[in-house]
Amino acid sequence: MTATVLFVPGLRDHVEDHWQTHAARAFPGSVTVEPLTADRLSRAARVAALDAALQAIDGEVVIAAHSAGCLMVAHWALAVTRPIKAALLATPADVEHPLPPGYPALADLSANGWVPIPRQTLPFPALVVGSRNDPLAEFSRVEGLARDWGADLLDAGEIGHLNPPAGYGPWPDGHSLIEQLRD
Repeated sequence: MTATVLFVPGLRDHVEDHWQTHAARAFPGSVTVEPLTADRLSRAARVAALDAALQAIDGEVVIAAHSAGCLMVAHWALAVTRPIKAALLATPADVEHPLPPGYPALADLSANGWVPIPRQTLPFPALVVGSRNDPLAEFSRVEGLARDWGADLLDAGEIGHLNPPAGYGPWPDGHSLIEQLRD
């Protein structure tokens, strides 16, 4: 049986032309963590939504997270409730430093439980994809997260935040990476 892919969006939830949306259509039977209707900035509520999505899946799971979704996975991993086959953690956001305009303020993120970012080794294999020009995280910070999480690091070059403003839409490399983690 092939592992189910669980997509974990960041704080902006579902974006129609996002690589995760395209990939979810390409992986039959995949699941996406549902957006919150209340407490949208609550880290605890988002981690609970992630856990609920995981508990509803039978069999092996590969997580494909983006941005703050990577942090949700790291927080969830502090109290793992089920085994995970592997995780793709693409362009994690560094919420311990101010984010660009249009994103939540550092004080709001801190008040809602996002800070500090967990640094414990993840209890499953993980691949962190880092960008050299991500406006939401310096590459050196992403390197540190990958090291602390015990994850492999893929230097993807200058891909911005790997979202539509950075030119992604479809991300064929992401599709291939998810396939590799499933196999």
